[in-house]
Amino acid sequence: MTSTTSAPTTAAGSDRTATAAVTSSRRTIDFRSVPAPVPAPGTAVIRMASVTLCGTDAHIWDDDYATELPIIQGHEAAGTILALDAADTTGAAGGWAVGDRVAISPMFYCGTCHACSIGRVNACRHMSVYGCYEDGSLVTEQAVPLEKLYRVPESVSLDLAPMSEPISIAMQAVNRGRATAGEKVLVSGAGPIGLLATVYLKDLGCDVTVSDMNPDRLELARAMGADRTLTVGREEFPTPAQKAELDELTDGDGPSLVIDATGAPSSVATGVDLVATAGRVVCVGISDQELRLTLRTLPVKEIDLLGSRNSQNLSGEALDLLDRHQDTIGRLLTHRFAFEDLDAAFETLVDPSAGVGKIAIDFTAEDPAEGDTRP
Repeated sequence: MTSTTSAPTTAAGSDRTATAAVTSSRRTIDFRSVPAPVPAPGTAVIRMASVTLCGTDAHIWDDDYATELPIIQGHEAAGTILALDAADTTGAAGGWAVGDRVAISPMFYCGTCHACSIGRVNACRHMSVYGCYEDGSLVTEQAVPLEKLYRVPESVSLDLAPMSEPISIAMQAVNRGRATAGEKVLVSGAGPIGLLATVYLKDLGCDVTVSDMNPDRLELARAMGADRTLTVGREEFPTPAQKAELDELTDGDGPSLVIDATGAPSSVATGVDLVATAGRVVCVGISDQELRLTLRTLPVKEIDLLGSRNSQNLSGEALDLLDRHQDTIGRLLTHRFAFEDLDAAFETLVDPSAGVGKIAIDFTAEDPAEGDTRP
């Protein structure tokens, strides 16, 4: 497998500037003028159109993540090609041209560690991600390797295209669970990843039950295709009535697949209890809390307990899913802010009363035809 590394975001020799939103310290964003990127061979300069924010962005902004500040955040991004290297034929050979609408895959991997050697590049030991471990896409222009660009379908708007990144995360979790048409699946957690997993599972033909503590999220889950929802109580889940409902649905076996998108140890443990014998439980939620299970449950039920991280280069498939279900997936975008209003966007992102699904950051639209091909 070919090693994949990130490209510099700036280059010498240009008097043009771009504007970057730099998270310089806890809850502090500085807008800085930086040298505009110049495309090196094998890269394109992307004029940013939209970036969506996720929970990881909130943790980085709060300086509560394995990220060294200062950093330019942003790992869910889409825009248009502004410039290609005139001396490089790679772009033309790949069919790229100035003005093309693209989504950016933010993950980089070494290609040589054990995980990479067996095709599990999403679990690379030396992984890097734009906006998380190196400067990302909250900048007006960004230089990106051509291999990290995915063409946005004509019917999908650029302000929705960044959703392909979290969709790819949800698809990876479902793929890890080996979901098949007709099987009964429980999705624990109706946050963005759980809801996007629900859309993909329904696209595959599964019967999907979604559980969450928040009634508003459960209402959204039903609007996004869930066959039924279960409210998680603070004292007990499932209740006897809920357990009876699951038993009737599954002939007493329990769901054959559980996707846990909560990161809560109690939720994972409940999933292990509820899943059918010889079933699968996929953990896509992340937490530093300890998970405790008896060593009787796993071997006696002979279940597969699986982790899921990032995606195995599923951006193209994610854009296809987005194209097929963009009205449904678009329900997740509850807030939009201008690039200049990032402070308000992050304050809203961490406000539990704001009812946030996903937040989109919109950049000033400019004519892609103004782009160029630079030496």
